[in-house]
Amino acid sequence: MAVKIKLQRLGKIRAPYYRIIVADARTRRDGKAIETIGKYHPKVEPSYIEVDSERAQHWLKVGAQPTEPVQRILEITGDWQKFKGLPGAEGTLQRPEPKPSKQDLFNAALAAAGEEPSTEATTPKKKSGGKKAEGEKSEKSDKPAETAEKKADEA
Repeated sequence: MAVKIKLQRLGKIRAPYYRIIVADARTRRDGKAIETIGKYHPKVEPSYIEVDSERAQHWLKVGAQPTEPVQRILEITGDWQKFKGLPGAEGTLQRPEPKPSKQDLFNAALAAAGEEPSTEATTPKKKSGGKKAEGEKSEKSDKPAETAEKKADEA
């Protein structure tokens, strides 16, 4: 049985991501896989590539043929060079920089401003104007009655 290492497409119309799978050469692109050995997300910058190097080496040794895109991915991770015995087995895979936590960013901004974190609210709470609001309502309700009385007196 001819075995290939190929990409299985997943995702939405303009947001593809792929699984790197080992499958029979006669299966469809998104057909049943023998084994999943990695992931590839091309839209992320830099592209996210995760390959189980041990399993990729195993399948290459037993005769699985990678498709051209998979071979390029294996060259980036260094697995193809390791299999062929070529120099550069460490690969050229770029790792994204880890994002700083939001707490660290907040503390850095406070340090730049020269303040210390406090637990108090930044804006004062609104005072309940219950009595004032009731007084305004009664004045408004009295005015229509007064105008009605004036019109009645004039007539």
